[in-house]
Amino acid sequence: MIDVKNLSKHFKVYKRKNGAFGAVRSLVKPEYEYIHALDDVSFSIGKGEIVGYIGPNGAGKSTTVKVLSGILVPDGGEVIVNELVPWKDRKSHVANIGVVFGQRSQLWWDVPVHDSYELLRDIYRIPADRYAANVSVLTELLDLEKLLPVPVRQLSLGQRMRCEIAASLLHDPGILFLDEPTIGLDAVSKLAVRKFIRQINKERNVTVILTTHDTGDIEALADRILLIGKGKILYDGRFNELKKKFHASRTLKVHFTGEAREIPSVTGILKLNVHENEAEVVFDPENISASALITYISGILQITDLEIETVEAEEIVAGLYREFEI
Repeated sequence: MIDVKNLSKHFKVYKRKNGAFGAVRSLVKPEYEYIHALDDVSFSIGKGEIVGYIGPNGAGKSTTVKVLSGILVPDGGEVIVNELVPWKDRKSHVANIGVVFGQRSQLWWDVPVHDSYELLRDIYRIPADRYAANVSVLTELLDLEKLLPVPVRQLSLGQRMRCEIAASLLHDPGILFLDEPTIGLDAVSKLAVRKFIRQINKERNVTVILTTHDTGDIEALADRILLIGKGKILYDGRFNELKKKFHASRTLKVHFTGEAREIPSVTGILKLNVHENEAEVVFDPENISASALITYISGILQITDLEIETVEAEEIVAGLYREFEI
């Protein structure tokens, strides 16, 4: 569905010196710097995938999305999306994609949300019956009924983002580009947006490319991760593989009653601590599953409560950044 080969894009940036003398000097003899936002980037994304496209600020994430959506023309390389070149076949291309930029709006600020949707209906030439059906479904899934008659400028950020996502799906696109879709949202709004994205991916088989700094979004939605840094793809793999790589062991904490008995070590247990009414077991899930370990310990101790500490998504991403020095 999406094939990117040797993609490159650079920007010419004007460098202005400090102070009045520096300003005059820059005016007489301007200096420029070339920023390589994308440098020989290649990847492929299949239909129905949810891919997390991550990287530090300035890594090239938004530039990639703009090229894939046809907004920017690259300096080199090839991009094929649904057998179309985005910047050459823009009209045909945009008919099958939806784009949401967390810090920009595609809705008109001074008119009610419903009026913006009708304008988008005319722009995309959506048939009346299809438009009505999509508005009805999206309104129900994203809980928009009370928001449709409200001018966009009067919506909260969370309300507006739900309306933006619905707007991007009115024309039934097969691909959805989400650039920081949950930025600034409260916990309730984030959960609603994540649930909706999973649902449309499952029910409509919509391909989703998600760029975000929110590791909670990555963990909740993306099975596959693309890491970009310094304009290059540094990692392409499954999020679960990253969990194993950066945190192979897990910790089981057990609270029990009665006598504190010794727990004989078995294959997979890396470390054991038993004191008073609490036991802490560090184990390797590759050699012993959590359920098997709990069953084993319950035969020795009278368990009253337990918890398994899992690695935080932030730690995984931070470990990936440290490995590639970005």
